[in-house]
Amino acid sequence: MARLHRHTRMFRPLPVAIGLRYLRAKRRNGFISFISMASILGIALGVTVLITTLAVMSGFQKEIRDRLLQMSAHATVSAEGAPMTDWQHAVDVAMRDPRVAGAAPYIEIQGMLAGPRVQGAIVQGVDPALEPKVSVLGEKMQRGTLDSLQPGEFNILLGKELALWLGVDVGDSVVATLAEIQGTPVGAMARTKRFKVSGIFEAGSNEVDRGVAFVNMRDLERVLRVDGVTGVRLKLHDMDQAYGVARDLALNLDGGYYRVSDWTQDNANLYHSLRMEKTVMGILLSLIILMGAFTLVNSQVMLVTDKQADIAILRTLGLTPGGVMQVFMVQGTLIGIIGTLLGFVSGVTLTWNLERILDGIERLFNVTLLPPDVYYITGLPTDMQASDVTATVLVALLMSFLATLYPAWRAARTQPAEALRYE
Repeated sequence: MARLHRHTRMFRPLPVAIGLRYLRAKRRNGFISFISMASILGIALGVTVLITTLAVMSGFQKEIRDRLLQMSAHATVSAEGAPMTDWQHAVDVAMRDPRVAGAAPYIEIQGMLAGPRVQGAIVQGVDPALEPKVSVLGEKMQRGTLDSLQPGEFNILLGKELALWLGVDVGDSVVATLAEIQGTPVGAMARTKRFKVSGIFEAGSNEVDRGVAFVNMRDLERVLRVDGVTGVRLKLHDMDQAYGVARDLALNLDGGYYRVSDWTQDNANLYHSLRMEKTVMGILLSLIILMGAFTLVNSQVMLVTDKQADIAILRTLGLTPGGVMQVFMVQGTLIGIIGTLLGFVSGVTLTWNLERILDGIERLFNVTLLPPDVYYITGLPTDMQASDVTATVLVALLMSFLATLYPAWRAARTQPAEALRYE
């Protein structure tokens, strides 16, 4: 009784003191039940795996997104139904926005390129002086330079895979048949023009390397016989603000109607599939934490059964059923907190050192896990986001708390007379 009063003075409220007493007693005796340890390890393993997996998936998502957007715009503003003739004014207005990192005009049209073989591609007209502000085309040149796209030269830059498919190299010629109809004395015919291959680039994205070709904007205007561009491309400091920035630019332009699009709309299928894949994987891996929570239920039920006499004594000393329930909720929740903290530390540590671990495995077993001739991505990219880590920790703590409810409720229903009958 004196011992109970001493702990009552040290800890408030009493159920917390008793719950901590049960946990400390196990530690002082150097013994934690196997099932309790299994529940701690199960929760820790689930948190570790979930944090690491979400970081890897976020890293791949970011890598794919960056590789795709490094050759295209974060957002575009294009004239509706007619070429944009005041594109220089649009560029000036865009660059006055502090959210915009760069702006450049472009012309885009579908075409068919013919060399020894034929392949469809998107032909883009760009300004070599302004293009580096919105893309890394100049940095991705394997042969030739972006500056070779001089007006009047009718040069063209091809992706590495597109050049291989067409069977051409630098110095060869390709005939571009563009999706623009012109009237002739013999009827309607598509516009065609012979271009000279002045460079080959490799962006690291199959969609770009095989499906896009670049020419000088002025040359494409002459071929299409138009005065103006398709629109203006924007590169932003924060790509998540793309749609809002493009919409503000369209509203600030005088006259006419403008169409606004951003990278999430232009790559909607890929964007949504990556997000769905990450969400589904997170839900599936949460089942590992759930397994640890079920193990916690088992350990708490066994603890309640083992402490029947203690519960009866506490009830006779005046502890209410609610107080008994709080005792075992505190003890079980502490186990969940310990497992979650171990998993958090292990997950963060594993994520930070994952690439070193993979390098060690490759050297130890003399294997290549991500061969560069198969994957564009070499190494294992990770992007540990605070929101993912926070969500994982909260899910683990919530599951641990819920796992304590049934055993604690069962302890609260213990009848002192029944428990002490055979003591």
